[in-house]
Amino acid sequence: MAAGRGWRRRALRLLTAGGGVLLTRFPFWHCFSGLLLCAERADLRRKPDIPVPYLYVDMGVAVLCASFMSFGVKRRWFALGAALQLAVATYAAHVGGHVHYGDWLKVRMYSRTIAIIGGFLILASGAGELYRQKPRSRSLQSTGQVFLGIYLICQAYSLQHSTEDRLAYLDHLLGGELALQLLFLLYGLLALAFLSGCYVRTAAQVLAVLLPLAILLIDGNLGYWHALRRVEFWNQMKLIGQNVGIFGAVVILATDG
Repeated sequence: MAAGRGWRRRALRLLTAGGGVLLTRFPFWHCFSGLLLCAERADLRRKPDIPVPYLYVDMGVAVLCASFMSFGVKRRWFALGAALQLAVATYAAHVGGHVHYGDWLKVRMYSRTIAIIGGFLILASGAGELYRQKPRSRSLQSTGQVFLGIYLICQAYSLQHSTEDRLAYLDHLLGGELALQLLFLLYGLLALAFLSGCYVRTAAQVLAVLLPLAILLIDGNLGYWHALRRVEFWNQMKLIGQNVGIFGAVVILATDG
């Protein structure tokens, strides 16, 4: 009995550490895919979302925060810094107006950015620390959970109002429209759990099962998004990386919530 509990505890710690790795390394992928997206747009003579001098500063801050988080040095503070950096960069890209996206693509991009910011706030709260020396900040964790709830609301919204997202799901869902409506209901219930703070660990465990399937089957369908819907290749790769980072945050909540 004691051996079984010890094995379970070790497994949970391993999963928590894995979620932390995915989340803390996300800024590296974000910068890498961002640079290649700039190169892709340069070939088409299109401007990046953020003017180049500020883009390099933004990426430098992101890499700095990711490096310190990865080594566990002042992890909470640099997680807050990563959240702030991502929020400022997203705002600058939005007001810059250099690139114009369709409304359905804006929902996909901004909702995932909000979720990643929420993940960093959860990390900054002390969640996911294997050897916690300071009490966890419940206010930061609750705020991060609210951001994840907003992301799930946007997912549910897209299933109802985005033709592009609906077709992407219908291509892989057995049961067609009925299965799509059940998934919409599930996303809504999960969002309610995160927003209310009730059954968060259970909701995170369910979402931790759903997200890998969505990443592989929906986001990974590059032929649909890039060739048919004209989403830039490296923009879609950035979106995939965001969902992987969100998965890392969800795993932390599911195992150390």
